[in-house]
Amino acid sequence: MKLLFDENLSPRLVVALASEFAGSAHVHEVGLGAEDDQAVWEFARRGGFLLVSKDSDFADLSVLRGAPPKLVWIRRGNCSTGEVAALLRSHSAAIDAFAAHAAARLYVIE
Repeated sequence: MKLLFDENLSPRLVVALASEFAGSAHVHEVGLGAEDDQAVWEFARRGGFLLVSKDSDFADLSVLRGAPPKLVWIRRGNCSTGEVAALLRSHSAAIDAFAAHAAARLYVIE
């Protein structure tokens, strides 16, 4: 399963989590760093990514539009890239199950 990391998360997560989430990308490396949420949402949908963000705007889009894409919403304040990587690693089995569940659209990590 591949993740698309929003601009509010570090691009270093792609490399840090390559063994757990192969094929992942960051919005900057796919040319979406300055694009609006709609463009990021559509890219994730077309590319078969799970979108990972700390932005509540994507949670709102998830409620309005449903999936795809599915959203992993990290609801933590300031935290390091290492902490975010550890969070995603510790939730990797649950994220896999979330991705496989047809009706699921939002997975929250607090």
